[in-house]
Amino acid sequence: MEQTNLYTQKEILDKARELAAMISRTNEVDFFKRAELQIKHNERVQELIDTLKQKQKQMVMFESINKTELAKKVEGEYNQLHEELDSIPIVNEFKQSQVDVNDLLQMVTNVITNTVSERIILDTGGNPLTGETGGGPEKKNHGGCCS
Repeated sequence: MEQTNLYTQKEILDKARELAAMISRTNEVDFFKRAELQIKHNERVQELIDTLKQKQKQMVMFESINKTELAKKVEGEYNQLHEELDSIPIVNEFKQSQVDVNDLLQMVTNVITNTVSERIILDTGGNPLTGETGGGPEKKNHGGCCS
């Protein structure tokens, strides 16, 4: 196994913060911030969100006192308001921007995970095609403790 530079947790966390700063300056995050601002300043959207929260509380209350008919009526109103909210273009753009930012974060996480795993496999003399690490002679199954 070849000797490589070892990094401290602090150095790694510093790089993670640097990466986070880079991510926060991407098109995806920029669009998300702009869409969120538009939503916060859109009176109709805020009105719908407030009403949806009220309807949600009403449903919970009616269900807790076994007023199922009232709960179903309020649920219908809630669903109708939710559809109206979802029909507003900026709301859909905001939701899509959330998905885009989450996809970017997931992609970064996967690259880090896969790169670390591959590095471990290669550094231990393992086989990157099978994903097996190295570390000694192949074990034969002789009914030992770990068979």
